Amino acid sequence: MLTLHTKLDAADEIGGELILPYELREKSRLRGQLASGEEVAVFTVRGTVLRHGDLLKGDDGRVVRIVAAKEATYRVDCDTPRTLLRCAFHLGNRHTQAQVAGDGSDGYLRIRKDSVLKEMLEGLGARVTEELAAFEPESGAYGGGHHHHGDEHHHPLAPIPLRQKIHRPSDKV
Repeated sequence: MLTLHTKLDAADEIGGELILPYELREKSRLRGQLASGEEVAVFTVRGTVLRHGDLLKGDDGRVVRIVAAKEATYRVDCDTPRTLLRCAFHLGNRHTQAQVAGDGSDGYLRIRKDSVLKEMLEGLGARVTEELAAFEPESGAYGGGHHHHGDEHHHPLAPIPLRQKIHRPSDKV
């Protein structure tokens, strides 16, 4: 099984795509399948979030591109920036992950599908539309999700376990 463990800024050749919903892209350990059907394991440092387009190098030298899967979301549109800001405030107050999208006067929010939040947002004056879309929420003020070009080109995501010993209460130390 291919093990993906090192984040790259760029690659000359892409050897596969790993399509994942956001829920799996924020896990530090996961098993999945490339678009080709090949099984892979991903090992990342706890707290790492894989974003659409990220590149991971495998133990065999191949590079795999992360692709954000389309998932059930709501697009939140408002007639005024003030109403959109109120919606963003109330979502944040509930610790709801949200994607800030668009630019200028056509800005909107995207959240995971949740009927309770939909009702609240509509009560605030928003238009809430169900969409099947890639979900890329903000990383948050303390998330460290910013990428700076010029950083080191190879980023080990986590130690690669060669052999793991499972300790049980009955084991003698």
